[in-house]
Amino acid sequence: MEVLDAIAKRRSVKHYDGEHKLTEQEIRTLLNAAALAPTSFNMQNRHFVVVTDQEVKDRLHAAAWGQDQVRDAALVVAVTGAMKAHLKTDRYLREAPDAVRQQFEPLILKFYGGKDTLLRDEACRSVGLAAMNLMLTASTLGYASCPLIGFDPAKVSEILGLDADHPPLMLVVIGKGVQPARPRMGLLEFEEQVSVDRFGNHAITGSVDGG
Repeated sequence: MEVLDAIAKRRSVKHYDGEHKLTEQEIRTLLNAAALAPTSFNMQNRHFVVVTDQEVKDRLHAAAWGQDQVRDAALVVAVTGAMKAHLKTDRYLREAPDAVRQQFEPLILKFYGGKDTLLRDEACRSVGLAAMNLMLTASTLGYASCPLIGFDPAKVSEILGLDADHPPLMLVVIGKGVQPARPRMGLLEFEEQVSVDRFGNHAITGSVDGG
């Protein structure tokens, strides 16, 4: 499947075959694709908790306020932030040339050190990119998916044994859909969501709408 086809096909499916299981190879394919998503300075400041055990999914279902896709989908992936990744340069610069390491290490610490809001923002960016890779790969494998932010993060952290440095920022469910997604509720028109060269200029030709 071409990338544009996968993007067009991907929808947030809510209903899944609770009996369907993914193979280990399918799970590895999904997570390997997620791991290829870009991160700032190659920090890889996200961690994936993959859930296939039905008992754990049932507990997550309750923590996600009864959203049935969490219970029924073959796979639930909790995509967490890694809030101290910036301090662990040995992990993600281990194959970098010495000159790059010497340049990046002090720069990373200076850029992120002590900036909790920036670290949280950066983790959210990384989690979002990884989650999109997961869902598009699911489409190419013929599976449905759905991202969720509707859950109690404290309860999810307790269920999955997450520490304070790995907050759950998103859940992504993947499996065999049994009902199509609802019709789209209305995509914004191109001119409503795209500006050219500066905010408010909606014309590709370069003319400015409204004066």
